Amino acid sequence: MMNIKKTTGDKVVDALLYLIMLLIMIATLYPFWTQIVISLDGADTEGAAYATGLVLFPKQWTFGSYKLAMEFDELWRGYWNTIVRTTVGVVVSVFFTALSSYPLAKKDLPFNRTLTSFILFTMLFGGGLIPTYLIIKELHMLNTLWVLVIPGMIGSFNVLIMRNFFRSIPHELEESARVDGAGYLRIFVQIVIPLSKPVLATIALWVGVGHWNAWFDSMIYISDPHKQVLQIVLRKIIIQNDMTDINNVIQNIGKETVFSGRQLQATVVMLSIIPMLVVYPFIQKYFVKGVMIGAVKG
Repeated sequence: MMNIKKTTGDKVVDALLYLIMLLIMIATLYPFWTQIVISLDGADTEGAAYATGLVLFPKQWTFGSYKLAMEFDELWRGYWNTIVRTTVGVVVSVFFTALSSYPLAKKDLPFNRTLTSFILFTMLFGGGLIPTYLIIKELHMLNTLWVLVIPGMIGSFNVLIMRNFFRSIPHELEESARVDGAGYLRIFVQIVIPLSKPVLATIALWVGVGHWNAWFDSMIYISDPHKQVLQIVLRKIIIQNDMTDINNVIQNIGKETVFSGRQLQATVVMLSIIPMLVVYPFIQKYFVKGVMIGAVKG
């Protein structure tokens, strides 16, 4: 393998690129680190939590706010609702997206371009919030899990990505299977799906993150407080600055330690991020391959 000697200009460009990436990394990680520090800071005054300047380490380490969060039933109820929503949403979405994409991957499918055009049309135009709400109301889906899953079950962009990935699979594999007597369903389940783990994992990650972070649909369609998702609880605490429920928890368990509102907010934010941090490393190895092949092929 031939070594290419870098010129001074190449080294300068490399140094600038490394510097830019370092600045982007710092800009991305610093807000995250700040939330960790504030959530673990045992300072008992609001001014300490809102201290100006760089916040690199807690002045007084404590896990008191996390112990308090363990007693906050509304938070864990929202956690459970979000976990159920995300799990069901990912399974249903990936399943029906794959079923929709596989026929479109066949170039000999009648009206293939017409059907694809309909899918592209939905990426540009929507029915609007009011018609959507009226339809959901007529279908009696308000205050149910399905109102958070079904409306966004199949994403047009996801269908196109998965369709292009299916087209990258050698058609000779399917031809040999048909020669052996396999039907389309058997080919899809036993050949196509096992070979499509990268794109399936990629779509699952996109859908999962979308469901985990979603709050607007729950705010509109869910009025039962026991069915609200985690992000609505976070919105109530952080944006609306409603600490009533947390203060009630503090009084009920007889906590003597004074917690700042900012510290409790940071703690709740960190608890909401942890599941995505745990799941992402297991899916990341499929992510680049699934996106690249799905976006380029076809």
